[in-house]
Amino acid sequence: MLLQKWSPKSLLLSCRNNASISKLHALMITSGFSINPPQLIAAYARTGAIHIAHKLFDNLPNRAVDSWNALIIAHSRLNTPSQVISLYREMISSRIRPDSSTFTVAIKACATSLDLESGREIWRDAVECGYRGDVFVASSVLNLFVKCGEMDEAMRVFDGMGRRDVVSWSTVIAGLVRSGRAWEALEVYRRMREDGLEGDGVVMLGLIQACACVGDLRIAASVHGYLICRLICVDDVVVETSLVDMYAKNGRLDLALIIFRRMRLRNVVSWSALISGYARNGNPGDALMLLVEMQSHGFEPDSASLVGALLACSDLGFSRPGSEIHGFVVRRGLQTDRAVETALVDTYAKCGSLPRARALFKGASARDGILYNAMIAGYGIHGRGEEALSVFRRMIVARTRPDHATFASLLSALSHSGMVDEGRYWFNAMIRDYKVEPMEKHYVSLVDLLARGGRVEEARGLVEDTGCKPGIAVWVALLSGCLNHNKILVGEVAAKKVLELKPNCPGIYTLVSNFFAATKNWEEVSTVRRAMRAAGMKKVPGYSVAEVSGKLHAFRVEDKSHPEYEQILGILEGMEPKMRDLGYVPNTEAVLHRVEDEEAKVKMLRNHSERLAIAFGILKTRPGTRLLITKNLRVCGDCHEAIKFMSIVAGREIVVRDAKRFHHFKNGSCSCSDYW
Repeated sequence: MLLQKWSPKSLLLSCRNNASISKLHALMITSGFSINPPQLIAAYARTGAIHIAHKLFDNLPNRAVDSWNALIIAHSRLNTPSQVISLYREMISSRIRPDSSTFTVAIKACATSLDLESGREIWRDAVECGYRGDVFVASSVLNLFVKCGEMDEAMRVFDGMGRRDVVSWSTVIAGLVRSGRAWEALEVYRRMREDGLEGDGVVMLGLIQACACVGDLRIAASVHGYLICRLICVDDVVVETSLVDMYAKNGRLDLALIIFRRMRLRNVVSWSALISGYARNGNPGDALMLLVEMQSHGFEPDSASLVGALLACSDLGFSRPGSEIHGFVVRRGLQTDRAVETALVDTYAKCGSLPRARALFKGASARDGILYNAMIAGYGIHGRGEEALSVFRRMIVARTRPDHATFASLLSALSHSGMVDEGRYWFNAMIRDYKVEPMEKHYVSLVDLLARGGRVEEARGLVEDTGCKPGIAVWVALLSGCLNHNKILVGEVAAKKVLELKPNCPGIYTLVSNFFAATKNWEEVSTVRRAMRAAGMKKVPGYSVAEVSGKLHAFRVEDKSHPEYEQILGILEGMEPKMRDLGYVPNTEAVLHRVEDEEAKVKMLRNHSERLAIAFGILKTRPGTRLLITKNLRVCGDCHEAIKFMSIVAGREIVVRDAKRFHHFKNGSCSCSDYW
């Protein structure tokens, strides 16, 4: 009666365990009821009795496609993709023609295991069997190519699909964003709207991530407005976190913070997005305060928030919190996290602790290209070009392929060390041997290398022969070299090119102004300053920071606001006669202001921010203590010379990190060998 009242399929679906299926199976046999093998195989597999499902399958005299599909789908649900692919191949060997379900599930298994070659093979079979236009098969192969990062193949499949659902569109948009093709992702969304489809939460999440990458605030705001108007996931923590990240990456920390503070629910990723945003947008102090606030709310930092905080320490040149974060990393067992490990190497190098950076690099469990790049860059900013080149060569021996970032770091390191011929050689090798097409940053490094080395005319020739229109950074590099070597004619050409390109950075205007001031062209100085005012910019004030007893103390030029200014000035005035006895002569040409009185110029030099910071360090630390000073601009020529003599008089090693590199002053000499 039971078998007559209910269909076998319904009864099998109602069974919750292997025992009940076995009883029903026995009843079917004793009742002489017709058994559907695929349904029975699927039922046993669903309750975990895959061995019985296999036994039933193996005993079938004739295995049709639905029986194969039942077992293949069973293994797919058990998440055993290798078994799915193996069964598919066995089915092909048995000359059974697969159907849409077979191809869909088999390709899905390839996507799960990232088995691209097997997926391509099965897709070729599907096309031969006439399933190219099948929406389910095409969607599964689309997902495979996207997951494996093969976006060109994914787009060919996508463009060939006769019918596309929202899942297909969202898959492509997300894949393009992950592959660094954010503009294409936005174009695909435009096509989606033209096809009459509205984006769901998944699509909009992909769009937000695309906007975070392209740096177009207008598009970002329109996407956000669309979300609000359609009430799509406005309270979803993932979407809101993505909005925080989007605005932070577009430089709108104010909007990122507003969204963050209004979030009803926050997670570790939300905090990490904001911390990283502040760190990457030149607000390192706020980033570190957010890390503290995050912990006060009961959230333990993850690798992303720690990397953001370490970036903030690198920016500040503040070693103490970097060391504390390192201790936290060790206690939490995160030292093998590749991103954290790389960030620690970068932080120690940029905070003046090159030996600790080197020790971490040597002790790394595994080294990828990013870690090699960090170490090469670390040696570079300390003027250790030979060591940077040595690490690069070890990278090649280890068969780690250098990328565009590797060569940018290497060329910069060689530039800081004056290794002009080596820089020329490796620039050519980058193109010839490693097939890395030069980007603007590579030309910037090479122009900087030549111009800094005094080969200004050669650098100008390179700028004019690049085969593409030089960007502002290339002309700035040339101008810096002209300023260093007093190459007035070429410098004037570079300065005018920079102004024609209308820079949006006040520091670049300041460089142009300083060049004209150094050549005593006060009329052009006034022109540049008027242009800055018209653009709503102000000259970036120079400041220096001394790290003393784990705290940072900032000083500006002629900063008389410090409570101990008189004592600081007394130390500088007391040192100067001793410095002059040793041969120091103030270079008043370094005063880039229209001042006629020589003594007034000497007083201005004495009040440069780096000297105030050094004097404070001498005042507040024990004799012989190493001083670390961080300066936001390049150290001027006179200060560079003066600090050499200060290191003798004070009996200290004085380390200064300026906007370009580190200078290690000791016993009257600098590690840069007067080349910076």
